[in-house]
Amino acid sequence: MTRKKVDLTYIKNDSKRKTTLSKRKNGLVKKINEINILCGIEACAIIYTPDNPQPEVWPSESGVQSVLSRLRGVSELEKGKKKLCQESFLRQRIIKAQAQLRKLRNEIRKKEVTLLMFQYLNAKNNFDNSRMIDLNDISNLIDQNLEKIENYISISQAQKVKPFVDNGGETMSSFVNHVKGYETNVEAIQNDVLSMDLINDNGDEIKP
Repeated sequence: MTRKKVDLTYIKNDSKRKTTLSKRKNGLVKKINEINILCGIEACAIIYTPDNPQPEVWPSESGVQSVLSRLRGVSELEKGKKKLCQESFLRQRIIKAQAQLRKLRNEIRKKEVTLLMFQYLNAKNNFDNSRMIDLNDISNLIDQNLEKIENYISISQAQKVKPFVDNGGETMSSFVNHVKGYETNVEAIQNDVLSMDLINDNGDEIKP
């Protein structure tokens, strides 16, 4: 059973407000005590209530003084690094959410453009009804894939050339034939690289 969401507004009823204050105050002190024991850190609480002119402190006045002394010993520069008001906290959350949204939009757009590209290749679409932004994005995607293909070929050829260098018994003609064999597989490599962009996060292939 889920807990009822608390309405964070001022409680106008005096009796209910005092009861809530007592429960929350005890809960706060309990949590501070737990983090002190479990994590071995210094912590304190100073609580002022309307009905008591003297503050309630935890764990004791000497314990509070010890924590406050450590706080006063920290330079203003170091204090500023850890300060975070509610406005700053929300601003950071918004910036982070916006970055995640941009990343997600870019991923979705890349999948859309990849699907369009394969539809054109399969003659399911024609360029007459295409938007210029789609054509530009398809062109950029093709350039990226061609660059991947060139890098893949370069790495593959470099890995195959090394055995020929190490094994000096191979003839030059065998080496040339070996390289030509890679060149004939460019189309297959291209299809492999282009298909990579049609695989979603679950590993399922998106059919054009």
